[in-house]
Amino acid sequence: MDRASQILAQGLPPDVPRTWAALSERGDVALTTVYYRAHGRPSMKEKAQGQQYLTPEEEKALISFLLLMSDLGQPVRIKYIPSLAFSLARQRSLVTTDDPIKPPNKNWPRAFEKHHPELKARRVRAIDWKRHENNIYVKIIHWFEVIGRVVQDPAILPENVYNMDETGVMLSMLGSVKVLVGKDDLRDYRGAGVKRTMVTAIECISADGRSLLPLIIWPASTHRSNWTTYPTPGWHYGHSENGYNDSKISLEWLTRVFDPQTKGIANGKPRVLICDGFGTHETLEILEFCFENNILLCRLPSHTSHKLQPCDVRVFAPLKTAYRDEVERLC
Repeated sequence: MDRASQILAQGLPPDVPRTWAALSERGDVALTTVYYRAHGRPSMKEKAQGQQYLTPEEEKALISFLLLMSDLGQPVRIKYIPSLAFSLARQRSLVTTDDPIKPPNKNWPRAFEKHHPELKARRVRAIDWKRHENNIYVKIIHWFEVIGRVVQDPAILPENVYNMDETGVMLSMLGSVKVLVGKDDLRDYRGAGVKRTMVTAIECISADGRSLLPLIIWPASTHRSNWTTYPTPGWHYGHSENGYNDSKISLEWLTRVFDPQTKGIANGKPRVLICDGFGTHETLEILEFCFENNILLCRLPSHTSHKLQPCDVRVFAPLKTAYRDEVERLC
């Protein structure tokens, strides 16, 4: 509330006649300003806010998101920011009006930066991973400080904290085994028929011990009915040319697997999704979907998944051991 509006709300003492001059003198505000405010003319600040693309609350939400992504080592590109702002305004328009909302113009991010001194545009350059490794200790300490603030938020519940990872399994690939041989036998290999077909599994676990149904990616151009021998109710299947995950499949996993299986439990509260720094998790479509659905995408620091990725350390290693034991038995 501006000063003129405060004076009108407070009023004058009972022994002072209520005149525009008295109100102006008491509040040290121009008489015309008091008069216009009393007759409904908004202040310059209120008028400027009414002309802004986002409301103050929406701008706070966008700033919080941008700062969190930056703290996690995943700064959002400036060219993506208008799309994030448009997703916020589009959600508001669905509730308040039927008129379509237009995207902000190309100069909007620059004006947004000027209005918020806590933000600063900066060009970040790519550096070699070997040089990046020199700061790995600092990166890990900083990441735990940031993720600590995230999970200590009272709105973040353990059942809404998830860890997602993908792993590749080479079909028919036998593992190494311990054997007894003659002491003069120097061979450290054994003959085996190897079919070099890579299948990727996307798994997700929660902090309270639940696991989501997986998404299996096969190396094919179309879906095939003979991919499974036994019933797998609820499992999801995708396909790519090489059997690896890509940006399209990552978005499909978010929309078809993660969101439907976690939205009901979250009941409107924020969801935290911890994943590694693989590039397919950073597309504009994925950022928009997470932003619109209150999903905090927390990326692990680069080249630390062998130590920090829970799925990688505790789940996939015994899974692959059990799979290779089964392959061994079948062979």
